[in-house]
Amino acid sequence: MPHDQTRSPTGRRRAVPLALLAALATGFLASRPAAAQVKSPLFANPPILGERGAGTPRLQSLAPGAPVTAPAPRRELDLHIRKIAGTLFNPATGRNDKVDLRSYTGDGVDPSAPYVAPVIEVAPGQRVTVALHNDLDPEPDCAAGHAVPNTPHCANSTNLHSHGLWVSPAGNGDNVLVSVDPKQSFTYYYDLPDDHPSGTFWYHTHRHGSTALQVSSGMAGALIVRGNRLPQANANGDVDTLLTNGDGSRMEERLLVLQQIQYACRDAKGVIKSGPDGWVCDPGDVGGIELGPNPANRYDQFGPGSWQASGRFTTINGLMRPHFEARAGRVERWRLIHGGVRDTIVLAFRPRKPGAPDPAGLGRAQTAQYLTQYCDGAPIAYHLVAADGLTMKAAFKTTATTLQPGYRNDALVIFPEAGDYCVTNEAVVSAGSVTQAARDRQLLATVAVAPGTPAPDAGAALTDALVAAAGRTMPPAVRPGVVADLKDGLKLTRFVPHPDIAAGEVTGRQELTFFIDLSKGVSFEVGNTSFDPKKFDPATFKPRPYDPAVVDRLLPLGGVEEWTLQSAFVSHPFHIHVNPFQIVEIRDPNGVDVSAPGAVDDAGGPDSQYPGLKGVWKDTLWVKNLINNPADFPGKLGSSTYTIKVRTRYQRYIGEYVLHCHILDHEDQGMMQNVCVDLPNGSGTNCGRLLRPGQVATPRPHH
Repeated sequence: MPHDQTRSPTGRRRAVPLALLAALATGFLASRPAAAQVKSPLFANPPILGERGAGTPRLQSLAPGAPVTAPAPRRELDLHIRKIAGTLFNPATGRNDKVDLRSYTGDGVDPSAPYVAPVIEVAPGQRVTVALHNDLDPEPDCAAGHAVPNTPHCANSTNLHSHGLWVSPAGNGDNVLVSVDPKQSFTYYYDLPDDHPSGTFWYHTHRHGSTALQVSSGMAGALIVRGNRLPQANANGDVDTLLTNGDGSRMEERLLVLQQIQYACRDAKGVIKSGPDGWVCDPGDVGGIELGPNPANRYDQFGPGSWQASGRFTTINGLMRPHFEARAGRVERWRLIHGGVRDTIVLAFRPRKPGAPDPAGLGRAQTAQYLTQYCDGAPIAYHLVAADGLTMKAAFKTTATTLQPGYRNDALVIFPEAGDYCVTNEAVVSAGSVTQAARDRQLLATVAVAPGTPAPDAGAALTDALVAAAGRTMPPAVRPGVVADLKDGLKLTRFVPHPDIAAGEVTGRQELTFFIDLSKGVSFEVGNTSFDPKKFDPATFKPRPYDPAVVDRLLPLGGVEEWTLQSAFVSHPFHIHVNPFQIVEIRDPNGVDVSAPGAVDDAGGPDSQYPGLKGVWKDTLWVKNLINNPADFPGKLGSSTYTIKVRTRYQRYIGEYVLHCHILDHEDQGMMQNVCVDLPNGSGTNCGRLLRPGQVATPRPHH
C-alpha cells in the first residue's frame, strides 16, 4: 500500500462528495488501459506444500470444514527456489508490470500465482524433513566467500529459517548459519517435540547478506502447527480443539501473509526508474529486486524513504486488495503474518458505505479519497487469542492490531451485521512505523458480509460461541473450568503453552541496545549493555556491527534470564530464534509502564501497539525510540527512550543461533549477533568464541 496521502495545504483531509468520488473512480478506471479494467480478486488461502513424490497436496486441512485428524509421524517435503517470470498489477500506472523474482515453489503451487509461497503444515511430535533446493544461478561476487560480511552480497545464496519454531538450531535443524549456494541442496530436519505449541508460525530465507532482498521478493510463507491435544487435569491443551463449529469442524480460517514486494526497474546505468507516483516500469521492462550497482549502496532498493518512494502496495497472499466473503455472526479465525520487510500494518475493519465502487484499480491519491468517503465508519471490535503463534491468557478485545515485520497474531473476527466492510491499515505515528514516518490510513482489502445472525456485541457473541464449543469438545474433567474461564473475561488458561516466569526464577540478566552509528557512515550495530537515558555515558556505550566469527553471548542451558531491551536511535523490532520470551514491562520515556491493558502510550503520539502486551509471550517485539533526527542524539535520549524487560528460559536445545533486528536490511548490514546456548560446564558445543575485552576471537570460515 502507498504511504502518501491526499491532504489539503493545511494538512486536513479533503471532504469529497459521494457523487463526485464515484465519478472520479469511474472516470479513473475508464481512462486506464484495457488490462487495468480489473475487479478485486477473491481472497484464497495459500496452497499447501505437497508431500514429496505425491504430485498433489496430501494434507488439505486449511479447507473450510476440514476435520481434525491424527498427524502422520513424519512429513517429507521438497522446496525449490527459482527465478520466476510473472506479473504484478500496479495501481499507480494501471498496468501489469513484468517481474522476475526469486520465489519458493513446490508440489501443489499454482504456477499462475508464483509469488505466493506454499503453506507448510506440521504437528507436534512430527519430524518434518524439508529438502531445500537452490535452483538459482551462480554469482561472481559469491564464488569465494565475501570479505565484508555486512555489505549486501550473495543474492542467489540462501538457507531456511523456521521462524518461531521451538526446535534445535544446530546441524540440520533451524540452522541459519549455513549457506546453500546456487545449484546446491540441503536437507533440514525439524523435530518438533511432543509438547510443541500449536499456532501460527512462518518460514523465510535467512542468509546474511541477502535476507531482505530475498524476503521482499516473496520468499516467505506460513508454517502452521496443528494441534489436537485436549486439555487434561494435569496438562494444558491446544486452542485448536476449542475453535470448532457445531459439527466438529474447524472454524473458518483466513490465512493472510502480508508482504511488501518492492521491485524496481532500472535504466541503462542501473539507476532505479522513478516518476511522480513512485518507481516506474516502462512497457518492455522487467522489474526485479537486485543488488544495486553502487558498491557503497548495494541496497538502494531499501533504506529510509524507499518504501514511500517506491509507490508499491502491501499484498495479501500475493493479491492486490483482495475481496473476502463472510457471513454475519459467524466466528472466523484470521491468522495474520507480517512476512514483509517494509510497512507497519495496523489492521482494522471498518463498515463500507453502500454503493462504493470496486477499489481494485485506484492509485494512491484516489485511494486516499476512497477511504475518506467510503471507509470512515467506526472500526468494529474483534479479539486476539495468540501472539507470535502462542496462545494468550485471555482473548484481548481490540479494534486495531499492530503487526511489525515478523509478527503474527491470531484474531477471532465476528462481523456484526450484513453489509460491506473495508480492511484498513490504520494511521501510524513515526516512532511506531518501520519507515520512521507517520502516515494516514491505507486500504488492504474489502469484505462482503452475507446475512446471518446479528452480533452487535462482539464479546458476548464470542463468549457464547466458545462456551458452546467447550461444552461439545472439552473432556468432562476440565469442561467446567474451561467454561468458567470463558465466562470470566474470555480467559484461555487451559490453552496457554508456557507457564509464567516469576522474578524469583531469574538466574541471570542480559542487556541489549540497537544503534545506527552515523558517525561511521551508516553502521548498524548491537550493544551488550543498556544505558540510563538521562545520564548517557558514551565511554561505556560501545555497540558493534555483526561479526560472524564470534559469539557475542554465552547462554546457559536450563537458565532463566531477564533481558533489558533498548534502542538508542530510531525504533527496531527485536527477534531471537528458538526460545520465545515473556514481556514483563514496557516503560515509556517518563517511566510509565505502557504494556498493561488500558494503558495509554502517547509520548510520541497516540500508539496502540504496546497496551495489553504485559505477560504475553512473543518472539519478535518492537523496541521504540522517538529519535529519528541525528541532531537529537544523544541530547534527547532522556525524553525519547523506551525500556523493555522480558524473561526467557533456555530449554532443551544447545547450539548457536542469532538475534537481530527484523527490519531485514538492517540485519543484513550488521544489526545482528550470534548467541550460543551450552551446558553449564561448557562441554556441549564450540561456544568458546565469545568476544570479551582483550580476548582474541577464534575465527571460523564464513561466506
